[in-house]
Amino acid sequence: MDIEKTIEALACENGISGDEFPASAKAAEMLSQYLDVTVDDFGNVFGVSKAFDESKETLLLDAHIDEIGMIVTYITDDGFLKVDKCGGLDMRLLLAQQVDVLGRETVTGVVISTPPHLEKDSKKLPEIEDIYIDVGMSKESAEKVISAGDRVYINNSLIRLQNDYVSSKALDDRAGVAAILYALELLKDKQTKYNIKVQFSVQEEIGVRGATIGAYKSDADIALAVDVSFAKTIDDKPDKCGELSKGAMIGVAPSLSREVSDKLISVAKCNNIPYQIEVMGGNTGTDADVIGITKAGIKTCTVSIPLKYMHTPVEVVSIADIENTGKLIAKFCETEEKSC
Repeated sequence: MDIEKTIEALACENGISGDEFPASAKAAEMLSQYLDVTVDDFGNVFGVSKAFDESKETLLLDAHIDEIGMIVTYITDDGFLKVDKCGGLDMRLLLAQQVDVLGRETVTGVVISTPPHLEKDSKKLPEIEDIYIDVGMSKESAEKVISAGDRVYINNSLIRLQNDYVSSKALDDRAGVAAILYALELLKDKQTKYNIKVQFSVQEEIGVRGATIGAYKSDADIALAVDVSFAKTIDDKPDKCGELSKGAMIGVAPSLSREVSDKLISVAKCNNIPYQIEVMGGNTGTDADVIGITKAGIKTCTVSIPLKYMHTPVEVVSIADIENTGKLIAKFCETEEKSC
């Protein structure tokens, strides 16, 4: 499996929260190489072991498929589009961006901005209510192809940086999807200690809604929520972030299972897989928060991929981190355990 090509194929698909079906379809196609796959009415993608053994515990591997973006709320009399946020959009990067509006046809536009020398206060960030998108149309023309409720995303494609770094939109959390797919590739034709179920869940960015549905129907005993977390940049505190190229970030938190956290750490040590510890003081802000308290409770831990510039169109990850995350998951699932 070529991880970089997998990431590129996943990230280029559109999947803004609440309208994930293009991204879900691509993920379902890839997942069907390994598991029996279904897609529900919300766009959640589910995979189940082809040889399900009732005597084994069930492990749920979760990654969310949605991405942040915007939603059209109104078309002004002058043909400009008003929008609202879908998820935690970074407003610092929005002005003057090129965007695509996913209407009855895809329409390219630009987020308009006032030149700094004409602003009363050029240091103040805009509110989403202040944003307009210019698609170069009159209201009458725009209404023929664009409707309230259409999704809008910043137009960007994957680029390759130095080392093994790549930058793109939607790496949160298509990187997690790719890591799970790579783990399944490593497990192909191998015996596992668990029945494996996978969910690529929708609407995480607007309140972990898809994972709430998926965890309930999974009947899992154990779960790994595979997401991204903050990688250190220029001015970040090292105790608050992971680092690129240093491996998966294994979660430790009061809301997570310490038993599963310790098992992941042991697996990483015994198999010489690089890893980092991510300590959180409460909830994790991931699908793990709802998975862990579903039904009578599911022993849950986070396995996170370090990522720079979260919730921007230029998120950055290391391909090696995705690979090592997949290796860690695969070794966690294998029947034979290395003693160390």
